[in-house]
Amino acid sequence: MQTVLLAAGQGTRMRPLTDRRPKPMLPVAGEPLVGHTAAAAVAAGASRLVVVVGYESAAVREYFGDEFDGVPVEFADQPEQRGTADAVRAAAPHLDGGPFAVLNGDALYDHDSLSTLYDSAPAVGSFRVDDPSAYGVLHTEDSDDGTARATGVTEKPADPPSDLINAGAYVFPADAQGWLDVGESERGELELTDVLERACREATVTVVPFDRWLDVGRPWELLEANEWKLADLERRVDGDVHADADLRGAVVVEDGAEVDAGVVIEGPALIRSGASVGPNAYVRGRTLIEADAKVGHSVEVKNSVLMRGATVGHLSYVGDSVLGRDVNFGAGTTVANLRHDDEAITTLVKGEVVSTGRRKYGVVCGDGAKTGIQTSLNAGVKLETDARTIPGERVLRDRTEE
Repeated sequence: MQTVLLAAGQGTRMRPLTDRRPKPMLPVAGEPLVGHTAAAAVAAGASRLVVVVGYESAAVREYFGDEFDGVPVEFADQPEQRGTADAVRAAAPHLDGGPFAVLNGDALYDHDSLSTLYDSAPAVGSFRVDDPSAYGVLHTEDSDDGTARATGVTEKPADPPSDLINAGAYVFPADAQGWLDVGESERGELELTDVLERACREATVTVVPFDRWLDVGRPWELLEANEWKLADLERRVDGDVHADADLRGAVVVEDGAEVDAGVVIEGPALIRSGASVGPNAYVRGRTLIEADAKVGHSVEVKNSVLMRGATVGHLSYVGDSVLGRDVNFGAGTTVANLRHDDEAITTLVKGEVVSTGRRKYGVVCGDGAKTGIQTSLNAGVKLETDARTIPGERVLRDRTEE
């Protein structure tokens, strides 16, 4: 099954993490997000990958190269991100005349369900959610064989007809390659859902329910993605671990990583090559410590992502947070991750206050952000790329670049 991976968008809701990299290249359990999508596609039977690139495309091209897990890779350029139908139209010259799959490169799919999707062509993936008003909601009817058939889709309805949403995974019939010249939607974009609507009129489109699916569009969903994939780790210790360190459960310490004396790591946790932990540090929850990151003396890190080169030097606490590349926390920096009233943490996304749905959620720091010693960061706060705090500062609202 020839498969189009959509990886051209800017990921504005994920800022500041996407200021300097495309969202599909954000780290999830040691691989870029789009790498997990591609791996699921190959496991499902992808014979060829056509990766649509645009924003910061060099990183995506370098990651894939000419092949991925033995499957040939080609690239299609979408210089201006005008919508998903436009992205597939950019990929169309690379497709042969047969059916084709389309997957969002910023979503995680369970492998078995994706295999069923590929085997059910033409088909659309579905998932049930608590709040379908934020998604495209599928309209369905029962087929004679007992499976559900898609009859249409409504984008972000105020009064959703059901809780069954479009999971952004499709297998289109060959004729759909000629249906990509769609008009602009109310959002001013060329939407692939218009192509799905036509497929529903001209073919029997099977609705395939996904057992597990995650749309990774906002920073806390990057935490959820890592929680999912880190849970699959199997213990492996190849790095330099001090005899007085205590590794518990599914902990992976890659070759070239260092774990010093007095460290306790409770898995699942991944310590990548070049990273260092300790002495006397505590790492727990589902935590990713990327290459060249440093967790220093008497630091506690819980359920967090530390990207390449991030440093939490000493005497600090980081919980349920995402630290971008080369972030540096001064000594005694403390992250709050829980409200006193136990309500879900809220944060700003594109200027709007949004609930994360998480009882525990800390901070998000763009690349190069630095805190002064004894800085306190409130739950849900973002530090923009290259932001700074002064010693002893209490940061209660987002800190923009200065």
